[in-house]
Amino acid sequence: MWKPEHRAAADRRGLRYDSDLTDAEWALVAPLIRPAKRGGRPRTVAVREVLNAIFSVLWTGCPWKALPKDLPPRSTVWEYLDLWDWDGTLLRIHHALYVEVRERAGREASPTTAIIDSQTAKGAVKGGARSTRPAMMRAKRWSAASVTS
Repeated sequence: MWKPEHRAAADRRGLRYDSDLTDAEWALVAPLIRPAKRGGRPRTVAVREVLNAIFSVLWTGCPWKALPKDLPPRSTVWEYLDLWDWDGTLLRIHHALYVEVRERAGREASPTTAIIDSQTAKGAVKGGARSTRPAMMRAKRWSAASVTS
């Protein structure tokens, strides 16, 4: 059931786009992003705007080419997304947000129980990708006696 405090937390009015980060969200995420490297050219892009662009693509499902013009160029956004995936920044952000949401809900930071249903733990589908690789399996020994019997 929606309560007034839930509605206030979910209110996106006053933001340029609904997918933009609020100041509170940015305060939680900003320390997890590594600063620019020393030396070389200084960083000219606003990292918050890069995150806003990533969230815009995720929120709307639009193609990268359709990013609004007031956000950084799609090539810059894509490079940061690729870098953050490689260096673990996305995992750190996800973990911080996951813990924050669980604590706000009054739960432990990490769950103590997990339930996996049969749909989640489904094996290889008939006609689908194989669940084992042939190169990882031991070779079968064939003999003339096993073929004739």
